[in-house]
Amino acid sequence: MAADIGLIGLAVMGENLVMNMESKGFTVAVYNRTTSKVTSFVEGRAKGKNIIGTYSLEELAANLKKPRRVMMMVKAGKPVDDFIEALLKVLEPGDIIIDGGNSHFPDTIRRTQYVESKGLLYIGTGVSGGEEGALNGPSLMPGGSPAAWPYVKEIFQSICAHVEDGSPCCEWVGENGAGHFVKMVHNGIEYGDMQLICEAYQLMRDGLGMTADEMHEVFAEWNKTELDSYLIEITRDILAYKDTDGEPIVGKILDTAGQKGTGKWTGIAALDEGVPLTLIGEAVFARCLSAMKDERVEASKVFPKENVKISDVDKKAFIEDIRKALYASKIISYAQGYTLMRAAAKNYGWNLNYGGIALMWRGGCIIRSVFLGKIKEAYDKNPQLENLLLDPYFGNTIKGLVPAWRNVVSEAVRHGIPMPAFASALTYFDGYTTEKLPANLLQAQRDYFGAHTYERLDSPRGEFFHTNWTGHGGDTSASTYTA
Repeated sequence: MAADIGLIGLAVMGENLVMNMESKGFTVAVYNRTTSKVTSFVEGRAKGKNIIGTYSLEELAANLKKPRRVMMMVKAGKPVDDFIEALLKVLEPGDIIIDGGNSHFPDTIRRTQYVESKGLLYIGTGVSGGEEGALNGPSLMPGGSPAAWPYVKEIFQSICAHVEDGSPCCEWVGENGAGHFVKMVHNGIEYGDMQLICEAYQLMRDGLGMTADEMHEVFAEWNKTELDSYLIEITRDILAYKDTDGEPIVGKILDTAGQKGTGKWTGIAALDEGVPLTLIGEAVFARCLSAMKDERVEASKVFPKENVKISDVDKKAFIEDIRKALYASKIISYAQGYTLMRAAAKNYGWNLNYGGIALMWRGGCIIRSVFLGKIKEAYDKNPQLENLLLDPYFGNTIKGLVPAWRNVVSEAVRHGIPMPAFASALTYFDGYTTEKLPANLLQAQRDYFGAHTYERLDSPRGEFFHTNWTGHGGDTSASTYTA
């Protein structure tokens, strides 16, 4: 029996995707470089199912229907390039190679061009939802060779998560690296969401002196509001989880965060595109700061905090203010993420469907939340929307949240509780909504020391001026100007 699709890489995600595909009626051929994994899988978890174990790439190719579809679930980087080279030797023109790993989007742009030059088609797809999502329905974000989409659409839209009305959390994203770019932005937003939740937790733990059980109750309530999401849900559950001695396990976990690099990629992409992705940048740096544990312990002795407790507030009202500040900051995080996608789409020539991306993120993925439905509505109403803050729903919503947001950030600052994501989100909002920023002075400084020129308020945009500030600098100005 020929298989509908082949899958390379039987680690946790790969295995679960295979089980998912088979459960939806597809026959899957599998291969793993360490072939003993193939044996243990087909004789164990896959026994009696429509899953074919293969022990070489030649055997894998021989067991696939044409055009052959081969999905790689291997570590990003060199292993992907190595497998592409090996697959090109056993596949034929018209066959499709799919990378389902966390590849960096420039690599996917390069690989799409390379594989197409050999007469084959290529897909780089974001896969989000972790182990559980891979098995029960992930969010899938495919991009690459548009001609490949019709051949994988049925499989992808069968195995992905679906929202309440049955819509699949998978749609074609765009050309070459678009799918992996959107997945990267998803991961950046995930960094932001997690950091915001952690800051809310720290405010309640340190500022209000709340126990894990009390915070569990708060997050349980929050999950019934606009904040209803997977990350709020798991935070609720984590805070209730007890160690063997009956104490909350969260309090015993070392406060140094790891990262795999996708948040950093998002920040670098934002710098490359000139987009102020401040909240996600701060979320990445917060993880870096957390890793400096020994230095922080020493610094805390040199600069002891004497007044961390926020005692002069109505506790219940302040907790509600924290919820509102969290929601406002979350809106900013997504607004920034969407601005980055718009800039990249323009730069790389991608025709991104922003409402469709929100729908893809509505289920299956780590940032899934009710809130994304509102983003979809905003972009369905206005596909050219420049910033979520300019949508009437989000604009009116954030206006109502600003007083609580300011209160929470100012109390945190007053009591020495770090709020990098909350505060940077508020600063971005204030900057974005300020008609006249002090960059006029900055341009004067640049022109003074480097003759970089400036534009004037009383002249048309695009007309540049240079002032001889010292009287002996001459009239020659620099030839490049990037606003």
